[in-house]
Amino acid sequence: MTSSDSPAIELIGLTKIFGEVKAVDALSLVVPRGTTLGLIGPNGAGKSTTIRTLMGLSTVSYGTVRVLGLDPAVDAPQIKSRVGYVPETHLMYRWMRIQDVIWFAKSFYPTWNDKLCRDLINLFGLAPRQKIKQLSKGTLAKVSLLLAIAHEPELLILDEPMSGLDPLAREEILDGVLRTTGERQCSVLFSSHSLGDVQRMADNVAMLYEGKLLLHCPVDELLTSAKRVRAVLRDGCVPVWRPPEAIWQCVERREWQLTLHPCSEQLLARLQTEFPVDNVEVTDLSLEDLFKDYVKGRRKLA
Repeated sequence: MTSSDSPAIELIGLTKIFGEVKAVDALSLVVPRGTTLGLIGPNGAGKSTTIRTLMGLSTVSYGTVRVLGLDPAVDAPQIKSRVGYVPETHLMYRWMRIQDVIWFAKSFYPTWNDKLCRDLINLFGLAPRQKIKQLSKGTLAKVSLLLAIAHEPELLILDEPMSGLDPLAREEILDGVLRTTGERQCSVLFSSHSLGDVQRMADNVAMLYEGKLLLHCPVDELLTSAKRVRAVLRDGCVPVWRPPEAIWQCVERREWQLTLHPCSEQLLARLQTEFPVDNVEVTDLSLEDLFKDYVKGRRKLA
């Protein structure tokens, strides 16, 4: 398979160990070309470590990592020329002006698109003569995203790009990413604690917990197949078993709540047949609700 035929990202058993801690534990997933993957998980789940490994900024303890068919440990310069990367911390010379940073970055990329750069300056409302040290956090994020996009990368990797930004700045950055991916066949991997943004942007979602992959599936499929079930237990009965599809459950007095993934008519019928329950109610969940239930369920099992 040539690099042009390979997935945008391929991880096979990726493991990263710091001392006695496995920050990433046997992670395997594939990001096909032209798709957007939202990488989610609580703090310490291994998201940033995974991203740093993709960019060749952290070595692999075990496993295989391929970015555009290339090995970050060997081909880091080639990868960086074909990938746009926005780290959580924006690293720029504070004494420079925005136009100086753009000129400096442009010199590294033969594929730099001046028109696209001007369009992004206008879209983000940037003042090219403004100094980096004078910029707000939101404006810094916009400049960082411009630098990552203007050379027309094949893959865009964003590590918490909207962390701590106000709603307007987040919306403008989202618009920039969506416009870029919509107009070009650009693959995207981004990590975020803003699950609403992930639900809006991503084709697929991967959830990490303590370095392990909990799920990896299309966002639409997940939201369609997972449901919250509420039921009233008759006669104070306590459930004697937990369905394997239950990622979280809670019994409070007579109310039994479960989050089921996947949820099916057959499973609902079984619950009502094997348990003395009344008033069974089934509701949809947002990606944020599902994320919380997955994490609560894992912590309860720990």
